[in-house]
Amino acid sequence: MGLLPSAVGFLRSDVSGLQQPQDELRIRRAAKRTGYDLRKTIVFSERTHDRTRRLRVAIDRLGVDAVIVPSTEHFDGRAIPDELLDVATVITVSPGITVARQLATDDVTGTAR
Repeated sequence: MGLLPSAVGFLRSDVSGLQQPQDELRIRRAAKRTGYDLRKTIVFSERTHDRTRRLRVAIDRLGVDAVIVPSTEHFDGRAIPDELLDVATVITVSPGITVARQLATDDVTGTAR
């Protein structure tokens, strides 16, 4: 493991369209600005089935701490999926927000597991 926390970039080619190279550059810049080592950028399209599950598997396999995405539109235009926040911090380039990973808690004691 390196000195910096690690991240993957994520975008959908159908959402980025012709702006995909610029979105990839924005992801790289956001990683540098926020202090993450960008391991790779994962690109899915509208034909990719079960995108959230597949992204979560990639996060688990790579052991990264965060996902950097151009905007929430890349999550089917919805809010950031809770399934991702269970395993990683999510950083959106536009608007520039960071949503911290949600730590699982024990329902009885309220302590982190």
